[in-house]
Amino acid sequence: MKNSSRRGFMGKAFGAVAGVGAVASLYAMKRSWDPLPSVKAAGFTTLDMSAYKENELVTEKWRGKPIFVLKQTADMLAKAKKNPKDMDRLIKVGDAHFMVCVGLCTHLGCIPGYRPETEDFLCACHGGMYDFTAEVTKAPPPRGLDIPPFKIDGNKLVLGEEGPEYKKMLEAGTTLKV
Repeated sequence: MKNSSRRGFMGKAFGAVAGVGAVASLYAMKRSWDPLPSVKAAGFTTLDMSAYKENELVTEKWRGKPIFVLKQTADMLAKAKKNPKDMDRLIKVGDAHFMVCVGLCTHLGCIPGYRPETEDFLCACHGGMYDFTAEVTKAPPPRGLDIPPFKIDGNKLVLGEEGPEYKKMLEAGTTLKV
C-alpha cells in the first residue's frame, strides 16, 4: 500500500509541475507575439493644432514617415475656395484650415521642399510640383500627396485613427489609404 500511495503522489506532483510549466510557456509565447509598447505608441500621434503658424511648414513624424502640416492663410483659403477639389484636401480644426499630408512624393518617394514665398512644394528629384493643398500642379507625380488617417478630437488631430472626416476623403477619392 505504501508503494502505490508514493507512486500516486509522485504522479500528481509531476502533473502539477508539468501543468505550471505549460501555462508559463503559453504566457511567454503570448507575450512574444504581442507588439512592443513602443510599436503600439508609434501607431498614434496627437498634434495640438493651436501651436501652428500660418504659411509655416512643420514636419512631424508618424510611423517613421514625415508628415507635413501647413496652416492655411486667408489668401490661401480664398484661392482654395475657387477650386472645390482644393477645399476637399484641407482639414478644418476649429476655425482654421490645415494641409496635412505624408511628405513623400507620390512619384518615387522623394521629400519635396516647401517654398513659402510661392506657397508650393517642389520635388527636386524629377521636377514635380504641388500647390499649398498638396495637389499636383506639375507632373511627373501621379497624384497629390497622400493624407494620413486622422481623427479630429477638439483642437487636436490624432494621426493613425480613421475619423469620419478621413473616411469621407477616402470615399471621395481625395486620398488613398496609407
